[in-house]
Amino acid sequence: MIPIITAFESSPDRGKGLARDMRVRWALEEVDQPYEVHLVSSAAMKQPAHRALHPFGQIPTYQEGDLALFESGAIVLHIAEHRAGLLPDDANARARAITWMFAAVNTVEPPILELVVAKFLEGDKPWSEQRLPLIKDRIRARLGELSDRLGDADWLDGAFSAGDLMMVGVLMRLKPSGMLDEYPNLAAYVARSEARPAFKRAFAAQLAVFTSKHPAG
Repeated sequence: MIPIITAFESSPDRGKGLARDMRVRWALEEVDQPYEVHLVSSAAMKQPAHRALHPFGQIPTYQEGDLALFESGAIVLHIAEHRAGLLPDDANARARAITWMFAAVNTVEPPILELVVAKFLEGDKPWSEQRLPLIKDRIRARLGELSDRLGDADWLDGAFSAGDLMMVGVLMRLKPSGMLDEYPNLAAYVARSEARPAFKRAFAAQLAVFTSKHPAG
């Protein structure tokens, strides 16, 4: 049965691969699983039909037969657990890969999202200028720790896994800020991931949605 995922009809990231359906697309491409995409508008995301799939009215969602999931991390974990290619066979290595998935969304991503909110939703507030340096300090603390742990390795724990996929999905959000360039091994880590054929296919698919809605010229 071919899974169906939802994605923005008009993505706020303008096709840069930052919307969370990118993580799910990438995971499906890594395991060579065909899938269908149902594009939803901002208005449709708030309607009962979509909220039945995602109670918070967001994307992505994932449907496969009678199963309906939401939250990109949960979806990627489901894909990784049921199809070969994103989790190691060794039980301990598998557990560590899943730990990195949680670390990406629970430890590394929160201050990065704070920066996005501060810049785009709170930029006109009188206290925004004072808050930004504090947020950036928190981000740098996490990036420094992650950089130390990665060292000169290609991936976080042995071979590429769902842990790397989720971590890179989080780190990509920092590219517009230039902060990632302060940590050359992390910048190289992201670039290495973006060079993967599965990533390229997922990115092209997400970008195609934006370009179809906003043709050049």
